[in-house]
Formats: sequence, structure tokens, C-alpha cells
Amino acid sequence: MRDIIERLEQKRQQARLGGGIERIDKQHGKGKLTARERIELLLDADSFEEWDMFVEHRCQDFGMAQQSIPGDGVVTGWGTIYGRQVFVFSQDFTVFGGSLSETHAEKIVKIMDKAVQVGAPIIGINDSGGARIQEGVASLGGYADIFQRNVLASGVVPQISMIMGPCAGGAVYSPAMTDFIFMVRDSSHMFVTGPEVVKTVTHENVSAEELGGAHTHTSRSGVAHKAFDNDVDALFMLRRFINLLPSSNQRTAPVLPVRDNPDRVEKALDTLVPMDPNQPYDMKELLAKVVDDQEFFEIQEDFAANIVVGLGRMAGHTVGFVANQPMVLAGCLDINSATKAGRFVRFCDAFNIPIVTFVDVPGFLPGTDQEFGGIIRHGAKLLYAFAEATVPKVTVITRKAYGGAYDVMSSKHLRGDVNLCWPSAEIAVMGPKGAVEIIFRQEKDDPEKIAARTEEYRSKFANPFVAARRGFIDDVIRPRNTRRRLCRSLALLADKQLQNPWRKHGNIPL
Repeated sequence: MRDIIERLEQKRQQARLGGGIERIDKQHGKGKLTARERIELLLDADSFEEWDMFVEHRCQDFGMAQQSIPGDGVVTGWGTIYGRQVFVFSQDFTVFGGSLSETHAEKIVKIMDKAVQVGAPIIGINDSGGARIQEGVASLGGYADIFQRNVLASGVVPQISMIMGPCAGGAVYSPAMTDFIFMVRDSSHMFVTGPEVVKTVTHENVSAEELGGAHTHTSRSGVAHKAFDNDVDALFMLRRFINLLPSSNQRTAPVLPVRDNPDRVEKALDTLVPMDPNQPYDMKELLAKVVDDQEFFEIQEDFAANIVVGLGRMAGHTVGFVANQPMVLAGCLDINSATKAGRFVRFCDAFNIPIVTFVDVPGFLPGTDQEFGGIIRHGAKLLYAFAEATVPKVTVITRKAYGGAYDVMSSKHLRGDVNLCWPSAEIAVMGPKGAVEIIFRQEKDDPEKIAARTEEYRSKFANPFVAARRGFIDDVIRPRNTRRRLCRSLALLADKQLQNPWRKHGNIPL
């Protein structure tokens, strides 16, 4: 027995060293943690239980038979975050560059299957050079096996991808199908084809950072949802984020003790919206003042900034927020913002997270770029998402709600449960000036008449009372009472029951 125990400890030590001290030092030299160090920081102390530590690859070609390291380049298992179960895999770049082999993939697939069975989030820490070339199609088959599990787990358990090194080629499609992708600035990259291939095929000179770095994917492509300065910051923020999510679609998110009074009055909100309807204000200020303890976890803050999405708590409960941002493009909806918000709404609905929507939208962004790019189809994604959602939906119109954008932004007509507005709300087919110039086009050369007509239209239609008379708005509230009314509405809707007609799945306008 003593001999086998000693042999066991030797095997464990070999697995823990991964590619060896020299490669670990190189990893640290790049400002990156090792696969095991990342897991240790992410999970609660002493909670990690590793699976398949002794798995080794089966490849016999190209001298691989003489190169075998226990674990085969990925650390897998489960542990807890704030006492809640999560499954995690962490690719080890010190072992064959973290490349994915057949057995490497099998380890990942095993924990993904078990996560779905027990109802626990899946966290993937990606740091890999891609498919292991020596194994050929076997490694490609491994990727496909993982992709299939991503699809089956979608909407069942939260899936989060942490990109903490290279992620290229077919490897990018697994993170792309997860719910959220987080990256680390200057050390993580994602691209289907690398800079060398791009240069060969298109003759473009581009660096890895420009092509697929964190800045590119959080601000231009919208592929990634958030970027952090280093591994440590990323992992601690991931812990915070996981604590906002339910473990599965059968459970609710953790409820924290309420320290912030749900009836808190915010007098500053009475003066948030300027008197001039064309003057912007920061919607994030409103969000900060209504959520518990001013803690709002924003998603994709650098992409499509004309709409704000993220998670916060109201009276201790997790809530998803969608809000037009008047500071950017006057809060107009465009292709990117509709796609961004639509996907977030669908995530919230899949995991039973109530949605609060703040509306200040003058309409859809006009222009040939938008029309040629398919604003009709992309705008319909957000419309579809809100209409399909069965979770509690509370909407507050703070100022403009014009045209079709009024309908799209979780209106009463899309089964909004509680629809409120501030006295400053303007709910109309379009802005007063544009409407008057169409209705009274024969008077357009008379500025005084147009001004008078504009004011007449504003008083008749550009206010909350026409919609309130028809029951499209449940109440007109004082801005200072917004937090109280939201908390009460969400409490009212806590046991809401609503089901869509049976279907295999809808056909969202992708």
C-alpha cells in the first residue's frame, strides 16, 4: 500500500507541475497565472475537486508516444463560489501550448454533461494554441463534441468563457455559444484566422492585438462582454458576477440580505431629466441610484453604448436592466444596440431574471448604413426578445418614447406587466417638430406658425397622459419614488405565471 501511495503522490506532483517549472516561469513572465492558480483564485478555498488528473493522450504519431503528461493540458473538476457549485475547466498553456486533443476534449465534455445533470454553471478558462495538429481529425472531433454540449446546455445552465490567452480557429466557436465572454487586456486574443493567415490571404498587416484583442472585441465586434486588466482582477470579478446568476433555469439567483431600504427616496432624480428635450443626461446615474447599494454590473459597456444592459439587485434580488442612453446617439436604437439588448433580454428570460427597462428613445437611427445593414431584421431581434419573454417585466419611460421604438422597448403591448412613466415622458408617433412639419407642411415657411403648432402638438400628444388614458401606462410617478415603485412591482410579480404556446422553438430573425 505504501508503494502505491507514493506512486500516487508522484503522479499528482507531476500533474500539478504541468509542463514543468521552466514553462510555468514563462507563463508568469507574460503576466499570466497557471491553470491551477486560476482555479485556486476563482473558487472558494479548498473546495476544488479535480477530475481526470491522470488522463493522458493516446496519440502515437510524430513522437507523441514519448511525450505524455498527466492531465493532458487541461484541469477539470468542480468546486464552489460563495458556497454554490460550479464546474470549471482551465486549459494549461504549459502543456503542449494548451492544445486540444481527443482526451483533452473528453475531459471537458465530461464536466459539461455533469453540470447539466446537476444544474450548475459551467466556467471555461481558455488559454490554448488550438487543435493539437499531431492528432488531426480526432482533435477536430473533440471540438465538435464540445460545441454540441454548448448548444444542449444553452438556457439550461449559465455558461461563461474566460479568455485568458490565445483562442483561435475552431476553438473560438465554443466561447461564442456561451452566455458571456470575458477577456484580459493585452494577454488574451480571439480570432478565426490569425495575423499571418490574414496577411497571406488579404495582404493586410495587422497585429494579434488589433485583430482579436480585448479592446477589439469589447468595443468593435461585440464578441466579448467585458475586459479586465489582469488575471487576478478578472477572476475576482467573475466571482462577483457568478453570485448574481442562478445555478440553472430551475432555480433563482441568490438573494442577499437587504441593507439598502427598498423605499429609499432619491430626490436628485426629480431634476435628472433636463427641461430642454434635446439635452442629454446620463442614464447610468439613474441606474446607480435605483439599484441596491449603487452596485450595477454593466455588460458590454464599450459596445453599442447607446443602450445600457447589466445586472443589479433590487431588495436583494437579481434584476436585469435595459436602458436607452441619451448620452450616445441620443439613445436611438440601431443594429448593434438592438442585437446587444436582444441577446441580454433572452438570457434573462432563459434564467428567470426579471427585467426592468428604462426608456428614453427618439426612434431608430436613420441612414443608408443602417438600412443596408438590415436594421429592420436586427431591430426585430429586440422586439422578438421582449415579446417572447415571460419573466416579470417592469418599464419606466423617463422622457422620449417615439414611434416603433416605443413599442419595442417592453411596452404594455408586448406584455409588459407594470408600465410606469415620469411626468417628463413624451409618448408619441414622432417628435413634435417632425410631426408638425408633416401635418402642416403647407405652413413650413412660416416659423411662427410652425412654432405655435409644435407647442400645440407637444401639449396634446407629447406627454404621458394620452397613453395613460388608454391604459398603456399604469401610472405616472414622481422620479424620486422610482426605486420604491420598482421594488414593490417586482415583489408583486415574484410569483407571476405565464407560458407561451407549445412549440419546438421560435424562429427569431437572426
